[in-house]
Order: sequence, then structure tokens, then C-alpha cells
Amino acid sequence: MSPRATSAAAEANAARQEAAAEQRRADLAALEFPLGDTTPGPAETIELAPGVHWLRMPLPAALDHINLWLLEDGDDWVIVDTGFANDETRALWRTLAKDRMGGRTAPRIIVTHFHPDHSGLAGWLCQQHDATLWISRTEWLMHKMLMFDDAGRNSGFQAEFYRLHGLHADDAYKMVKRGNAYQWVSVEAPHDFHRLTDGETFEVGGRGWRVIVGTGHAPEHVSLYCEALGVLISGDQILPRITPNITLPGSQPTTNPLDDYLTSIERFRALPEDTLVLPSHILPFRGLHRRVAQLQRHHADRLGEILEAVDRPMTAAEVVPVLFGAGRELDLFQRGFAMGEALAHLAYLEKQGRLRCERGPDGLFRYAPAAA
Repeated sequence: MSPRATSAAAEANAARQEAAAEQRRADLAALEFPLGDTTPGPAETIELAPGVHWLRMPLPAALDHINLWLLEDGDDWVIVDTGFANDETRALWRTLAKDRMGGRTAPRIIVTHFHPDHSGLAGWLCQQHDATLWISRTEWLMHKMLMFDDAGRNSGFQAEFYRLHGLHADDAYKMVKRGNAYQWVSVEAPHDFHRLTDGETFEVGGRGWRVIVGTGHAPEHVSLYCEALGVLISGDQILPRITPNITLPGSQPTTNPLDDYLTSIERFRALPEDTLVLPSHILPFRGLHRRVAQLQRHHADRLGEILEAVDRPMTAAEVVPVLFGAGRELDLFQRGFAMGEALAHLAYLEKQGRLRCERGPDGLFRYAPAAA
């Protein structure tokens, strides 16, 4: 590429980033955050609706927290999601049990999906409270599969999948050497559980809660809606300010997780716009329909940027800077997330017939414009 063309491309990229930043500011202004930037402190709770309490647990990552929920159920509690399995989170749960939960037990532990910030301490909490785990079947199976993967075969397979799509061999090797990171922050969940299914309703504190199953971010993600309270516990399916990671798994390379996600979040339009949304990260908000539209537009914009950038055969690794910014430093975990996200978008465009994927003589897969 000539210096003039390089300069023009850099200017276009800078303009695109500024436009995206302006759009994010507009999107943020379109949502209502009833508590502003107020958040519960360590081992503290905030009651957001009658019997619905918000707490936070720390995460050792750039996204440094997860929102968890305590639901009053007569003389008991129901816990929704758990945090990582580490000493800090266990200590905070012990303090909560003594000070905020008043020594009352939680016979039901609900987990929205298998990711370790949500399910990591489920087994421990079930033991502490002599509780039953409530979770969808596929999420329970995913958790069990990863907990039994002592040799780290899944992470090794995923690393090789990413290498075939352009990830540098050194990074792939580091992912393999890292082993099963899931086991670092998870304890095994119980072998028996109550299976949550889409459309199922159950009572907590005399109020009905309905299960809404979503896909794309996780295979059978559970969100919970209480019509009487006008509250949606959205998990990771609907987040403000950020978007959930959508990854193409190496074990299912012909699937279309982005299409699954976009299809499943459309279902939330059936709920009232003024629903109080309780997401797993950032802040509770109102403006559900607006946020669904924002998420859909975000992915449409990313797909458009990829189509504009892919003017020659490119690996997924070469597409990562298109989605995450040229020159942005990503650590090993972030590079893995970025590869999965790029592949999910590329797979979506391939399924639409707008890109084609071919394997080159070097063994790497590349995406190119589809033939006219």
C-alpha cells in the first residue's frame, strides 16, 4: 500500500473511531440509570425493588466486577449467580450471610450460565446453604465438561482453532500451556440440579418469575422476568455500555452464534420498555427496547466495517484490529476473546453469502469477498 493510501486509511479509521465514540455517548444518554453511578460496596446490598437486592463481587480483570442478586423468599433467600471461586469472594459471601442475609439460608442457587464469574462458586454455595442448583441443562453440561477437562484439551483445541485462523503460533502455544483456566476460578457444581427451561415460571416471595432462554453468548443462557415487579434479571444477554462477547467455538465451526444472539435478544422487545433491567455488569437501567436496538446496530456496524476492510483474503487475526482498533494492546485473554468475536462476525457474513472462507496452501483459513 502506498504512503498516501496508508495515510488515507489511517484517517478513515480515526474518523470511524470518533463516530463510534459519539454514537456510544448518544446511546448512553438514551438509557436511564435510576441510581446514577451508585453501586453497593463490598458485602453490601441495595434493594432495587421489593425483595430484590443488588450486590457485587470483584473480578481480577479489566471488567472488575459482577452484579449478583438476592431475592427474598419468605424466611429464606434465593441467590442468582455466584462470582469466581476464590478466597476473596468466599469471604465476602460469609460476611453477607452473617450481616445482610441475617443468618437465613438460600435453598435455591440460580445460575444464568456456565461462565465462571456466574457459576464458579455454585458448588460451594450449594454446600453452604444445603441448596439445590437451578440451571439450564446445557449450561450445567458445559460446566461439567470443563470441570472434568483436567488435561486442558478444550483450551488446547480452541488455541489450535485460532492458530488456523491466523493467531500467532506463540500466542496459541501460551494458550495451550495455560491449561484449563476455567478450573482456576470454579469449583464443581452438584451432580443433581433443577433444570430451568424456556417459559418456565416459578415463585419467589409470592411473585412469579418467568425463564427467558437466550443463545449466542452462551448456549442456553437464562434470564428471569418478574411481571409483578417490572424487573428483568438479564444476565449477560442485555448489558448497558458494553456488549457481551460472542464467540465462534472451535468445536462448532459451522455454527452462527452471532445470528443466534441477534435473534434471541429480539425476544426482549415483548417486555415493557420501562422494565428495570438488572444486568450482570455495569449498572441497572431502564430503556430495554432502546438497548436492544443499540446492540443490534452495534453488530450491524461491525459487520459493515468488516465488509469494507476485507478487500482481499484475510485471516480472522487480521480482522481483529478492524473490530478492536489498530495498535490496541490486548493481553492473552483479550486476544482469545477478540479472535472468537472476529470469527463469529466472519461466520455470520459467510452464512449470508457475503464472504467466503478458503484454506490456503499454508493451512490457514482466510475470508474473502464472495464472488459476484
